[in-house]
Amino acid sequence: MSEQTRPSRTGRVERVTKESSVLVEVDLDGTGTVDISTGVGFYDHMLAQLGKHGLLDLTVKTEGDVHIDAHHTVEDTAIALGEALRQALGDKAGIRRFGDALVPLDETLVQVAVDLAGRPYCVHTGEPEGQAYVVIGGDYVGSLTRHAVESIASNAAIALHVRVLAGRDPHHIVEAQFKALGRALRDAVAWDPRVVGVPSTKGSL
Repeated sequence: MSEQTRPSRTGRVERVTKESSVLVEVDLDGTGTVDISTGVGFYDHMLAQLGKHGLLDLTVKTEGDVHIDAHHTVEDTAIALGEALRQALGDKAGIRRFGDALVPLDETLVQVAVDLAGRPYCVHTGEPEGQAYVVIGGDYVGSLTRHAVESIASNAAIALHVRVLAGRDPHHIVEAQFKALGRALRDAVAWDPRVVGVPSTKGSL
């Protein structure tokens, strides 16, 4: 597929429930420009890593019931992000489809692999014991990372494997996961000039 015939790959999702109001806009062919506000500062930082290292132009505006806790805000934002990614991917013609990344952050090492197969599946392993109960940045509980990546995978309809291979610092363990996810997505959504049509023997993804 030539550059002249490539479609615009953007997604826009608004999701409103009694627990949150979410707007997500994504451009797969961006430069990593982000504008993010969820009311959960550490989560804002993580989504910024995803956009920056995935070269996704990403706008996220969430108002959630953070007076209760961050769970609904994090999960609902991830659901909308997954839906926006799925929308932006379109028919997936001409892309690589598979992507992976091995990302270090000081003592932490994370591996992420993704398949834009149209079939949702998530494997999330390797976090050290106790990571799920650590509070980071005042209101982000470590267990929310799994909820976020599972929600993205399910709603984007992608197969996603996230493996924490090493790590001690709770902040680094989460951040490396979002950076690696960004890098893997960047690889998977990239145009491949040698790919004719959809990269599947089925003819669709």
